[in-house]
Amino acid sequence: MSTGAIIGLVVAVLVVLVVLAFVLRPALQRKKLRDRFGPEYDRAVAESDDRTAAEKELAEREHRHSEFDLKPLSPSAQESYRRHWANVQAKFVDSPNTAIADADRLVTDLMAERGYPTEGYEAQLSVLSVEHARTLEHYRKAHDISERQELGEASTEDLRTAMVHYRELFTDLLEHGADPRNDAPRKEKSDV
Repeated sequence: MSTGAIIGLVVAVLVVLVVLAFVLRPALQRKKLRDRFGPEYDRAVAESDDRTAAEKELAEREHRHSEFDLKPLSPSAQESYRRHWANVQAKFVDSPNTAIADADRLVTDLMAERGYPTEGYEAQLSVLSVEHARTLEHYRKAHDISERQELGEASTEDLRTAMVHYRELFTDLLEHGADPRNDAPRKEKSDV
């Protein structure tokens, strides 16, 4: 084989590799985003007219998230939050409306202590979607019921459902907020 033929073959192989990299890159990025965001990926794509724009938004969420100084919770802080949650759940029996407001506030307090920004519901959804995408739908449902409650349109059963949804996010935030140097926190799953 002549030198020119070898050079031509090498150039052709390089061109094929560059084209493959160019073609595969979006697919690999898509898989990474799907793995990272789970159901939130599907939701973002479904709500957007453009898959590329939705994927860009999710990548921007990842970038913003990387700028936060998220802190693990000490064992005493975890225990304190567990006690507060137990008190909120106990309050539900006599005062479901107050308990729902307290549950929302406790979730927000936990987010703040972990280092998440808490300036508004939409911003909270955005930042939580990066690490807590699998429980984010629980937060949406709880928030929707809370809004209906404020309008006087939520039944006691709706409020019970909201408490269950808040508990899912609360538990996820608490467990993912554990100090990795300590044992994993115990799960607390009592019904309302």
